[in-house]
Amino acid sequence: MVLGIIGTIIFGAIIGVLARLVLPGRQNISALMTVVLGILGALVGYWIWGAPKDDGSIDWLRWITSVIAAAVFVVVYERVIASRKA
Repeated sequence: MVLGIIGTIIFGAIIGVLARLVLPGRQNISALMTVVLGILGALVGYWIWGAPKDDGSIDWLRWITSVIAAAVFVVVYERVIASRKA
């Protein structure tokens, strides 16, 4: 259980960083929010493509879907925060 939570946080951090890398320009969000949005993206990717395979291979579709979902979350988060500051 604890290892699963730690793994999700690490996976979410990687997904969040990758999501910010694929977006053009600079995103004005904190590192903590990057991890949180990455975790949300990872959960969406996991939910869409189901449980990972147990054959030891990397599930590329789940990774790509997770990065895309996290990138969408980053854009939406930035828009919501920007509208509150205006």
